[in-house]
Amino acid sequence: MIPYGRQEISQPDIDAVVAVLRSDFLTQGPVVPRFEEAVAARCGARFAVAVNSGTSALHLACMALDLEPGDLLWTVPNTFVASANCARYCGADVDFVDIDSDTWNISVPRLKEKLDEAQTAGKLPKVVVPVHFAGQPTDQEDIWDLSQEYGFKIFEDACHSLGASRNSEPVGNCKWSDITVFSFHPVKIITTGEGGMVLTNDEQLAWRMETLRTHGITRDPAHTLKDPDGPWYYEQLELGYNYRMTDIQAALGLSQLARLDEFVEKRNQLARRYSELLVDFPLQLPFVRPENRSAFHLYVVRLQKDKIRKTHREVFEELRDQGIGVNLHYMPVHLQPYYRNLGFGPGNFPAAEIHGKEAITLPLYPSLTEKEQDQVVKAIKRVVS
Repeated sequence: MIPYGRQEISQPDIDAVVAVLRSDFLTQGPVVPRFEEAVAARCGARFAVAVNSGTSALHLACMALDLEPGDLLWTVPNTFVASANCARYCGADVDFVDIDSDTWNISVPRLKEKLDEAQTAGKLPKVVVPVHFAGQPTDQEDIWDLSQEYGFKIFEDACHSLGASRNSEPVGNCKWSDITVFSFHPVKIITTGEGGMVLTNDEQLAWRMETLRTHGITRDPAHTLKDPDGPWYYEQLELGYNYRMTDIQAALGLSQLARLDEFVEKRNQLARRYSELLVDFPLQLPFVRPENRSAFHLYVVRLQKDKIRKTHREVFEELRDQGIGVNLHYMPVHLQPYYRNLGFGPGNFPAAEIHGKEAITLPLYPSLTEKEQDQVVKAIKRVVS
């Protein structure tokens, strides 16, 4: 089976992890800060806070922006459930904005329309979470302009797009958002096994997320309520979590980061080759805006069902039967049972629902060979022709 995604681990990656295993610190040591500084420098942000998963990063972003019961977070239905769940962890409500039919990212016209409706109804969101689907940056400048007009905060769910850029500026610089979130799951651009990171240019947000990832505890006299009684002194300022990344994970991430450009270039090469080989197939191929460079975390196609005499499921299962590990990104979040129980249902976000009925994710990762890619294309031809 050719998987849809997989990690690429080199000997230097292994050596970096082994060096930590032989060191004095497996966690809360010097490697995590080094990894944070390296990612911040790579993305052009002032601060970075490493955590144990992308989901933890999303949750910390919500908490740092003071999302609370009675507040509202908007995101897209075409994403993994964590993009919405993070608001529910804080007791806040969730709503969705439909997607653009070309990029499959958040639709800015629909966002503007929904904001106008919400302003009239007195139900504006406190936070909007644009998701960089498959590695392509969102139209952040336009979303930022809307945030200034309507008064909401933004954090970018950029879990797919480390190494991507927009107008030659790296994703993660937080020029057009308050916070950016990355994931380091094994199928992502680089991996720490599990892990994530939040980036910001706001010193107070960074300090708060650092504190929240360690139980809400600080030893910094500048932030404690009283002078220290001794070198052991610390204070828990609020209810936080153990979301720390280990030095073992950070060592792997730091080693992988050295190959970030190589990984993104290889993904783009493979994506271009797919688009050349599949151009005459009854498929809608990924569209990347000219001002964007996608990280191509995923290569997603959509079936032109009026030209294929098979159902979505039949195409999916026949490809799997031929050893092609296709996947679906994504089943719309609002149609999950949990969110249906909150009042959402079919017909709420038609563009995302159509996407979920047509999309198929093809194998794409740096170590995918052209021979394997040809095998994928031949299988697709057999199934959809």
